[in-house]
Amino acid sequence: MNRYHLPARSTADGPFDTVVTPASAGWGYSGLKILELGSWGTYTFETGNAETLVLPLTGSCTVKCDGELFELQGRRNVFSRVTDFVYVPRDATVTVTSAVGGRFALPSARCERRLPARYGPAEKVPVELRGSGQASRQVNNFCTPETFEADKLIACEVITPGGNWSSFPPHKHDEAGEHEAELEEIYYFEVAPGPIGPGFAWQRVYGTPDRPIEVSEEVRSGDVVVIPHGWHGPSAAAPGYDLYYLNVMAGPGEERAWLICDDPVHGWVRSLWAPENLDPRLPLSSAVEKEGDDAR
Repeated sequence: MNRYHLPARSTADGPFDTVVTPASAGWGYSGLKILELGSWGTYTFETGNAETLVLPLTGSCTVKCDGELFELQGRRNVFSRVTDFVYVPRDATVTVTSAVGGRFALPSARCERRLPARYGPAEKVPVELRGSGQASRQVNNFCTPETFEADKLIACEVITPGGNWSSFPPHKHDEAGEHEAELEEIYYFEVAPGPIGPGFAWQRVYGTPDRPIEVSEEVRSGDVVVIPHGWHGPSAAAPGYDLYYLNVMAGPGEERAWLICDDPVHGWVRSLWAPENLDPRLPLSSAVEKEGDDAR
């Protein structure tokens, strides 16, 4: 097994399908848990030294923190809608309750400042259409430095139509500098099923001579790839199977910045991109829930 590729449920613990902590990943900041609740399920946890988001993947919930109660409309699945979310601070007690049941991502980052708990409405999540042609994808920038205040945590969702590549050209963010920030990154994947069975995608990560890393893996729903350093991309969606991934990033920099450096061998492809050539299937989702098509 590749130690950077964590198959679905390989890190399961109690109510969590997925558990990635700074300790388990061997780094300092980024974490992710996927909480699964049945009907009228409830779970209480301590955030400790990490700011955390409650992000519905499926289902709706309420979140209680610091004496406030937040109601999340959530979504049927990650392809049906851009979701609302809640930010909860470090050193807090949080209770998540779901009347209908569901799965909830808890991206986190070790941090110093304690910010107030806040609700993030789906309608205010900026939806960016990035790339062109078969490198077209949708980015839901719900917790990026320009869109939502946090101390360390950076998180976004990427949805890639079947047959397209995202996280391309390959890029890295493992050194601090004028044009690059040092950020640990987690990729959590879900793949839309086909009419007969589950779908799949492919993830590539590769290193530099002085910092080797190698990932070339088929990924499926629930899989995680952890990226401590190195060039990452593409994330390739197989034809017929739309691809979703949640990115979770954090690092030691004093400034919360998402700065990347393209692999110079492949960065030239950006010069071929033209807005008029965006994949017409995009956007695949918005703040308005899609009707029908339960598989998506």
